[in-house]
Amino acid sequence: MPVSKFWKGTMNANTPLPLTPTHRLGSPPWVGLSVLLLAGFVTIFDLFVVNVAIPSLQTGLNASFAQIGFIVAGYELAFGVLLITGGRLGDVFGRRRLFIVGMAGFTVASALCGLAPSAAFLISARVVQGLAAALLFPQVYASIRVNFDAQDSRRAFGLLGMTLGLAAIAGQVLGGWMVHADLFGSGWRSIFLINVPIGLLAIVAARYIPESRAPQRPDLDWAGVALVSLGLALLPVPLIEGPGQGWPAWSFCALGLALALLALFKRQQERRRATGNLPLVDMQLLAQRRFALGALLVLVVYSTSSSFFLCFALLMQGGLGLDPFRAGSIFAPCSVGFVLASLAAPRLVARWGIRAIVAGALLYALSIGLLIAQVQTAGAQLVAVRLIPALIVVGAGQGLVMTPLLNLVLALVDEAKAGMASGVISTVQQVGAALGVAVVGIFFAAALPGAEGSFVQAGQYVHGFVAGMLYNLGAAVMVIALLVMLAGEQRSGGGE
Repeated sequence: MPVSKFWKGTMNANTPLPLTPTHRLGSPPWVGLSVLLLAGFVTIFDLFVVNVAIPSLQTGLNASFAQIGFIVAGYELAFGVLLITGGRLGDVFGRRRLFIVGMAGFTVASALCGLAPSAAFLISARVVQGLAAALLFPQVYASIRVNFDAQDSRRAFGLLGMTLGLAAIAGQVLGGWMVHADLFGSGWRSIFLINVPIGLLAIVAARYIPESRAPQRPDLDWAGVALVSLGLALLPVPLIEGPGQGWPAWSFCALGLALALLALFKRQQERRRATGNLPLVDMQLLAQRRFALGALLVLVVYSTSSSFFLCFALLMQGGLGLDPFRAGSIFAPCSVGFVLASLAAPRLVARWGIRAIVAGALLYALSIGLLIAQVQTAGAQLVAVRLIPALIVVGAGQGLVMTPLLNLVLALVDEAKAGMASGVISTVQQVGAALGVAVVGIFFAAALPGAEGSFVQAGQYVHGFVAGMLYNLGAAVMVIALLVMLAGEQRSGGGE
């Protein structure tokens, strides 16, 4: 869900991706900051804008339901698995240099997305786009962190959080308008092609970003990168593709191979640490019960993010026949609820502690249940605008949970490991979002006719929405249980 990704940016303002401290480089480069903000905007914008174009993509590319899942999840997963590596590469080769490389790759990949002749081609281009974003995005945070001091840093990160929030909303409203307006006859392709002039501008203006490197360059663990990337990439593939093929044997083999690769990655990281080399992920972090529980919490709650927007976009456009702009506009008030709750959350947590987050999780679960009940009761006679009050409450519930949750989880580790922990949690966010899309796709697709591309009545999309959102309801209930367990761990002082 777009508003959850807005929190992703504001969280990292306080807990950036791993980087080694370096010296400040003179006066704050405010012109360079505008370039960094522009880059942050387009990478977050592209996390969600594709959702408003789903029906157009299905029609224009004759895309199957599984292919739609890959188009959405491919970017998120590729983005997530290379975030830590992207930060390390910036430390080694220079953050401005990696910014330019990442932006150039993102621009080229966006052009390929916009010119895609088939769904398979678009999936591949989206993966490349996500990989490029993973090189680009960490440099935004790192460059702000090393070039701005104290009050200037707070102002810069505040502007970044606002920019990412606007990107989340623009992905729904502006993206929907672009698809509906059919600019120059480009239809859905315009949401990708718009990145080309923006990317070129950012590359040219990158000279205003001061170059910086880590004084001590960390080793690059390419074996670890390969193992974790392959392992995580294999997880959603059988979940997205398997149901449409009747769960063939290869889908179970792929799941088994994914788990084996991740187990091998764990052993390889432990050996690397034991020999005195810097691991990609310090497995001692995950051996701490409280941090492991917190990471599971983040995985589960973020699995309800993009999956929620996917279900909503399919219902509004595929089921009710709304155009992309109207569908995005109806969903946008959810962002208002999220932002208002996010502003209140720090004060509530300061006063009530983890109980405030538990209350937010209860509100989140209840609001999802209310939304499901409202849609199911109305059925094919559903009037979309009547969902707005429930959507605002859903956004508020998310803001009360997601805004303070990540700081809570990161506070569970020693300050010396905060950078490593933030990288792990950032990756878990994206992996959770991709897995949520895969799982919800299974339930939603099961409610639609087997023959893809056939006419589907609004009532069947209602059933699909309810089926998919039941997963989100179950996940929200699981979040409540995990928060209660974490509160118990904190009271007992266990987990070290």
